[in-house]
Amino acid sequence: MTRKAALAGFFALTVGGGLVIGVLTAPGAWYAGLAKPAFNPPPWVFAPVWTVLYVLIGAAGWRLWRAAPGSVAMALWWGQLALNFLWSPVFFAAHRIGLALVVIVLLLAATLGVIAAAWRRDRPAALLFAPYALWVVFATLLNAALWRLN
Repeated sequence: MTRKAALAGFFALTVGGGLVIGVLTAPGAWYAGLAKPAFNPPPWVFAPVWTVLYVLIGAAGWRLWRAAPGSVAMALWWGQLALNFLWSPVFFAAHRIGLALVVIVLLLAATLGVIAAAWRRDRPAALLFAPYALWVVFATLLNAALWRLN
């Protein structure tokens, strides 16, 4: 597989997977009816933020796959992606705010784990994960606030 084909595959997996999950579990009337904290962003913010983040996640995964395919960093990358894709169905489809909070805390741990494990192997991959880690911190606080308010 060529480098470009592999990179396209990682982007297809992350951006495409995120898009499919987003379409299948789009926020609806249930979410609209929840009490929300003052720091809840407007709905239009989520799609562009996640699109950029999924591109960064894909690029980091591709870099790690090339540098160390069997590494702890790569295993954590796959784990965070699974947790990322699990969160929306748990939160939006199952309406399990508390369980979604558990998932996102695990996602945060995995995301920070990717950064720590990748730091020595591929620093650019680790840095590509920094905006994602910051967003997951914010999303964890938002999930916790939604759980507390509802």
